Amino acid sequence: MITIYGDMISGNCLKIKYTADYLGLPYRWEAVDILKGQSRTDGFLAMNPSGQVPVLELDDGRILSQSNAIISYLAQDSTLIPKDSFNQAEVNQWLFWEQYSHEPYVAVCRFHMLYQGKPAHEREAWRVERGEAALNDLEHALQNKNWLVAEQFSIADIALLAYTRLAAEGGFDLAKRPRTRQWIARCENLLKL
Repeated sequence: MITIYGDMISGNCLKIKYTADYLGLPYRWEAVDILKGQSRTDGFLAMNPSGQVPVLELDDGRILSQSNAIISYLAQDSTLIPKDSFNQAEVNQWLFWEQYSHEPYVAVCRFHMLYQGKPAHEREAWRVERGEAALNDLEHALQNKNWLVAEQFSIADIALLAYTRLAAEGGFDLAKRPRTRQWIARCENLLKL
């Protein structure tokens, strides 16, 4: 059985849980409290020297880190990855975009507010601006579409769902983004959240 080392406060860890649960994969969840420094212990750093969650440990002891790499691995040969090679590249495009243009802004603002107790007005203005732009880009991408790629639920949707559905905790307002809210509801319905 695979082991997932993660913290339930982390959207990056939730991506792994959502993917494994959706696919019905058996796993053992090993809680790592990042706020208590548990990802900085010698034992954890031996698995992942960067000290980041999530980490996936396979039955044979091999270790994989980085959330989007892990969900790509778990979803191989499933309906969560389109069969068409161009559509697969589109999924990767969204995975890279999520980590570069979405997560560093939306997720970090959430962390600052929810876990460091900062009020919304103390968020870094440049980070808020980029987070708003990312959420606007997502809203635009969902115009006349139910899903991000090939009109099928995929790991692209899971990757972007994790922090988008929690964006309000980072001070972002989804009220003016109806397509995004409808997409979140569709994803939550499929994932039984």
